[in-house]
Amino acid sequence: PSPERMSQHDTAHLRTLAVAGHGTSGKTTLVSALLYAAGAETRLGRVEDGNTVTDYDEDEIERGISLGAAVTRCEWRDIGLRLLDTPGYGNFITEASLAMPVADTALVSVCAVDGVQVNTERVWGFAEASGAAAMLVVNRLDRERASFERALEGIRRAFGRTAIPVQLPIGEEGDFAGVVDLVSMKARRGPGPDRRAEDGDTAIPAEMQAAAEAARSELMEMIAESDEELLDRFFDAGELNEEEMRRGLAAAVASRAVFPVFAAAGARNLGSTALLDALVDLAPDPAARGPARGLGPDGEPAEREVSAAAPTSLYVFKTIADPFAGRLSLFRVMTGSLTAETPLKNLRTGAPERLGNVHRMNGKATEAVDRLEAGDLGCFAKLRDTHTGDTLAVDGDLRFVRPEVPRPVISFAIEPKSRGDEEKISQALQRLREEDLTLTFERDRELLLSGTGQLHIEVVVSRLKRKYGVEVSLRPPRVPYRETITAATEAHGRHKKQTGGHGQFADCQVRVEPIGRGEDFVFESAVVGGAIPRQFIPAIEKGFQEARQKGYLAGYPVVDFKATVFDGKFHAVDSSEIAFKIAASLAFRDAMSRCRPTLLEPVMSVEITVPEETTGEVLGDLNARRGRTQGMDTRGESITITAQAPMAEMLTYEPTLTSLTGGRGAFRMEFSHYDPVPANLAKQLIETHRAGNE
Repeated sequence: PSPERMSQHDTAHLRTLAVAGHGTSGKTTLVSALLYAAGAETRLGRVEDGNTVTDYDEDEIERGISLGAAVTRCEWRDIGLRLLDTPGYGNFITEASLAMPVADTALVSVCAVDGVQVNTERVWGFAEASGAAAMLVVNRLDRERASFERALEGIRRAFGRTAIPVQLPIGEEGDFAGVVDLVSMKARRGPGPDRRAEDGDTAIPAEMQAAAEAARSELMEMIAESDEELLDRFFDAGELNEEEMRRGLAAAVASRAVFPVFAAAGARNLGSTALLDALVDLAPDPAARGPARGLGPDGEPAEREVSAAAPTSLYVFKTIADPFAGRLSLFRVMTGSLTAETPLKNLRTGAPERLGNVHRMNGKATEAVDRLEAGDLGCFAKLRDTHTGDTLAVDGDLRFVRPEVPRPVISFAIEPKSRGDEEKISQALQRLREEDLTLTFERDRELLLSGTGQLHIEVVVSRLKRKYGVEVSLRPPRVPYRETITAATEAHGRHKKQTGGHGQFADCQVRVEPIGRGEDFVFESAVVGGAIPRQFIPAIEKGFQEARQKGYLAGYPVVDFKATVFDGKFHAVDSSEIAFKIAASLAFRDAMSRCRPTLLEPVMSVEITVPEETTGEVLGDLNARRGRTQGMDTRGESITITAQAPMAEMLTYEPTLTSLTGGRGAFRMEFSHYDPVPANLAKQLIETHRAGNE
């Protein structure tokens, strides 16, 4: 198709799909096959060769996996297909959740060898949460040990009986040659690596006829069940004709009443043209999915018709930070239409945004376009203050809401390899944070970089070097232990120093007592009768604050206690703020020697999802990490374990979980509370601290 034809598609002629699934289910290769079969690419891209349109980042090519959502497009039967290729590895799965609200359909890839896995279920949940229609493709049917039946069983166990085949594969493993379309009851072979279907639509192989007829009648009943009019027709005539099946199936897909299952092998370009036809026929166009939903100016739910005639509103679903091109903002036209002249304001900041040219992305390439209509995906360069999750609109009546981003599960301390690079690191991380919302960094005695897993942090380090010329080394962070007290006491601090001229004198008596966990530190003055003049009280508080930050047992901040200064003495000439600060720190040490101090450790709430057969090993390992299991829940073929475990034991958890589950496990954790450290471990920490200070 000529570029001019491809430039303009109205809303009714668009299909926007997020291709999602577990890592290694062949999504990027499938997208390559669709582009090639549609004639948008002149060669069949392969992940192994590093030449796919959507895995263009150097880290993606090097590692052979998708790290970010990428947009591409093709045209089939005059319909513009917009495809979002999303990552399936746990560390990068958030990219799929952020892309899902701008897709009308999720095309979920399931590996014919491995079946439904942990992240298949997670992306299914993303589609459900955003209300997208969902279709499944059993992919990689050309692989050894591939089985459409086995994969289908797993799909139906996980997602229910409304996941139903619309195609059956012709042959399997090395003999996979094409598909039988159950609606038209025709066999479609190829197209194959040379893009030529062997013989177009042909008769179904004789040995498959009975199976195809049985599968077709099951599909027909499912379609009839989804629509009362069709159900009546089905009862009257005993069957539905091809046109009724196609129309009924498209409506059932749009309303999420039916989830069609297809068959393909992306690497050999088998089943691609049949899948393109199905996407055109069955995936809803942007208006068929229903109105665009968000929040109104009052924060209440609001909606608007998806059409070019409606007021224009865009949702920014991804930001790419490029050191050379600046910031690229990828968006979907949710309602209305867009040209470079459309006057948009950012609903988060309230400020108008200067737009410049409207572009469209195809992998890493951008192309200027005159106009985009509702449902299309586009891109702006160098917007002043627009970030992922923002709404740009001509009015403030509808704002779109970004999906929640998971909290980081792993942290590393980072140190620059070259001195003086700290400022450069902070600036580079700030840019990377704009495009990666799951990345956080903060300074807490050391610069901590936190993310969704070890691989995520390694990729960030690689990008710091490659994009911004900064090299850093990683090491596990220090666990933020705390110290606290377990008994109340009274303490005394007296500072007296006589030198030539003015001396220094301060005396304070302080009552120290434990308070509730998480209350940190409370300071009060109960001094009466001017025993300590009022102007010196803040100095006593400051002395306590500074002393408690340095700790007593092992150098960790002391928390969850109250200090009340109730008496003291001063000298009209020799007392000063510095003297009272020193007296307060002496009172602190006196108190700590008698109020039975103890160490506290951070405890994390953990949610671990694992294949059923590995549950025993995972629970055994969790117990060895002093974890306490709180509950278990079966979801499809996975078990979700909720537990609490000390942070110190969980710093190295990710590689262990990967090896215990063969890469099929996923976990997330967040800080819960502090608990006392067991006596034997506390003793080790205190001895290590003392040895380091000798």
